Amino acid sequence: MASVPQPPPAGPVARLRLAPHSAVPRRIDGAWWPRSRNLLVELPLLIGALPRDWGQINGVTVNAEMWSASPGRILVANHVVRLRREPVSRDRHTVCLLSPARGRWDLLVVPPEVDAADAEYLMAAVATDTH
Repeated sequence: MASVPQPPPAGPVARLRLAPHSAVPRRIDGAWWPRSRNLLVELPLLIGALPRDWGQINGVTVNAEMWSASPGRILVANHVVRLRREPVSRDRHTVCLLSPARGRWDLLVVPPEVDAADAEYLMAAVATDTH
């Protein structure tokens, strides 16, 4: 009896909530809850989960205190993404994503160690905030 091949197990998915698209610029465009502080692992998941109309992300700015050490560039889906680690940031819990000719998006970063109920509450609040 031949066995039916099973699909490979699904890998981790980015925990991401985005605010609805609006003609009015927003200070925060959504929330991201990474599973670790390792940008080499987390950024490819995040970038892969972004809407296609955000275009190709070529730059990411993060707060250096929040993340483990990482190189100045990483390869994501055969595309180089420049990482800029700010030593001091206005808000250490944000990540800034840049796409040429498409724009800039700022996401609230929910720290990985936050419990699920609090993280889900924060993400929902950011995604539905109209300010």
